[in-house]
Amino acid sequence: MEKIKIPDAEIAVWRTGEGNSVMLVSGLGGKASFWTNVIPILSDSFEVISYDHRGAGQSSRSDINYSIKQMASDVIFLMDALNINKAHFLGHSTGGAIAQFLAINHPDRVLSIVLSSTWAGPDEYFKSLFNLRLRILEYLGPEQYIIDGILRAYPAKEVSQNPELILDVRNDRLKSFPGVKIESSRIRAVISHNLRNELNRINLPTLVTCAEDDQITPIYLSEELANLIPNAESIFLKTGGHFFPILESKVYTAGIKHFFNKNRF
Repeated sequence: MEKIKIPDAEIAVWRTGEGNSVMLVSGLGGKASFWTNVIPILSDSFEVISYDHRGAGQSSRSDINYSIKQMASDVIFLMDALNINKAHFLGHSTGGAIAQFLAINHPDRVLSIVLSSTWAGPDEYFKSLFNLRLRILEYLGPEQYIIDGILRAYPAKEVSQNPELILDVRNDRLKSFPGVKIESSRIRAVISHNLRNELNRINLPTLVTCAEDDQITPIYLSEELANLIPNAESIFLKTGGHFFPILESKVYTAGIKHFFNKNRF
């Protein structure tokens, strides 16, 4: 790990492998560790860059108003600091929102995008869910908020068969929790993301992927993305929930690796 300075923050970054650069952009939790199972599979063919978002993990805990635009700007500053001109982007959930913004506003820096369990803009289900998560955080505190997130992100059967999962993930998240103020601001950034009317401007190779049993970003949101982005491809897995990159990492990464290989420099 190295700390990379951008104009008003430090970003914790991990780099491995050689070849075309692949930027891994994680979801609301914002930690590079989300990609632990994916990195070894991709890094035998690509240079893989993972990082902790500002406000998460080992990066700066900046007291700012977070937004998808701001998170995308951090990525551009990070690429500049790492001397990366263009990269493939694999963005999961909030990371997929960031990848959409970059593909629309910085297409010269993007080779291709994979939009993993993400959304074009909120609908009533999405707004209700994330406003509820925000209230849980602000009224019941980080521990209950994290447990709620675990129960939504993993398939019920996975939690039932591995009851230690709740305790292990809870403890890991609490160790690096950024505080209610930062997390609340990041949740509001998620609720505010809406690029439905701009996605037809994306003129880059795009792959949309999701698990059919995702409770946080249901599959119909991914189907909408695939319909709105010109010539987008899609791969949908039967199971794995919102965290299918963790639970189904080999199948998940195989399709993505094939997609990136088709769209090399």
